Amino acid sequence: MIDHERDLASLREATERLLAATAKLDNAAVAEASRLPGWSRGHVLAHLSRNADALVNVLEGRPMYVSAEARDSDIERDAPRPLAAQLDDLRASDERFRATAAAPADWSRTVELRNGVTDSASRIPFRRLVEVELHHVDLGVGYEPEDLPRDFVLREIDFLAQRFTGNATVPATVLTSLEGDTWTTGTPGTPEGDPVRVSGSAPDLMSWLSGRRDGTALHTESGSLPKLPPL
Repeated sequence: MIDHERDLASLREATERLLAATAKLDNAAVAEASRLPGWSRGHVLAHLSRNADALVNVLEGRPMYVSAEARDSDIERDAPRPLAAQLDDLRASDERFRATAAAPADWSRTVELRNGVTDSASRIPFRRLVEVELHHVDLGVGYEPEDLPRDFVLREIDFLAQRFTGNATVPATVLTSLEGDTWTTGTPGTPEGDPVRVSGSAPDLMSWLSGRRDGTALHTESGSLPKLPPL
């Protein structure tokens, strides 16, 4: 069951971790490459700030972004800023999102995100939590998937497994963590035969599903590791 209040509390903690880690950088480090191809750390930080504002738009019934081009240009505009400006923007945008989420609302309503994707309003705090936690990892400042809260990792695997379920390009796949948690994803019954069975640590499974690791640390049975489409 989705609990948006619990997710907002987790988001607050994750954002504080992100801000504390970012505050240890300097202007030169912000300009250095992140783990995301083509993006500096400044790009990642700018994206996080603009994403908070975009999710305010979602909760208030406006388009998430004016356009894909506007989204990209805003990130490019804000990426070169010095550390102090990035931190101020991160804090301010988080406060705007938090204030919007604190307002009385029907959390069961359906909202629209990018590219026609819809979801329950109650899941928006978790979607924001995903942005903060995974992009904290993407900064490459010592915060790794193994440092993420276990509950978050398991929920993100569940979310991503659901996202690939029914995708014709992904064969039927069973995921199993070292602790025995299991998920199914891909297209049931295709290709013919047993599903691909993939096992490994929960952080490695999540990192592979989210495109942050190549899956070489995972163990595969009944076929090769599926090639996942981009998120």
